[in-house]
Amino acid sequence: MKAGYVYIMASRKNGTIYIGVTSDLIGRVHQHRQGLVSGFTKQYGCKLLVWFEAHENLEDARRRELQMKEWKRSWKIRLIEENNFDWLDLYPTLR
Repeated sequence: MKAGYVYIMASRKNGTIYIGVTSDLIGRVHQHRQGLVSGFTKQYGCKLLVWFEAHENLEDARRRELQMKEWKRSWKIRLIEENNFDWLDLYPTLR
């Protein structure tokens, strides 16, 4: 089974956030950044990768994503700011 990633994209610090899951983090974030993914992230300009978490398999990542989507916004913000207080774009660190 493929590894999986849960990630959070944001429009800006304390802006709109989106939680997603993928087996190809670099490719998926690139799609969001270029506006190639129709829907929520394109509509709200969520182009900054502000948090991600690796999982051994995609199913575990999907479970975590569904869990996090149920969280309060304040919990998601706290998670981001624990490791990325300034909401810096982490995409350049992936290469």
